[in-house]
Amino acid sequence: QVQVVESGGGLVQPGGSLSLFCAASGNIYYINHMGWYRQAPGEERAFVAAITRGGMASYVDSVKGRFTISRDNDKNTTTLQMNSLNPGDAAVYYCYFRIASTSDLVWTDYWGRGVQVAVSS
Repeated sequence: QVQVVESGGGLVQPGGSLSLFCAASGNIYYINHMGWYRQAPGEERAFVAAITRGGMASYVDSVKGRFTISRDNDKNTTTLQMNSLNPGDAAVYYCYFRIASTSDLVWTDYWGRGVQVAVSS
């Protein structure tokens, strides 16, 4: 079993910053990608950012230059630093980890339950 726990959501004013944190624990042999998706009301879940084990990051165009994803391979964690937030960023944010639980390297995506990010004055 693998557990994924997110934290750090909340309410922020436009132009403000928030940092989201996510940790995986349990039966983990190797973690490949880590990343974040978000889902606004009435919309489908959408990609935000991801980072490879080697540290290569990718972002959806709308957050480039404002969001930064990082990871700690020793602690099995990922952080999403969000700056210059605007109302369009408001959503439930979900993290995921692509994990192999044995040396067979059969990959499974494990998701957190989501954290709410609200942007309002």
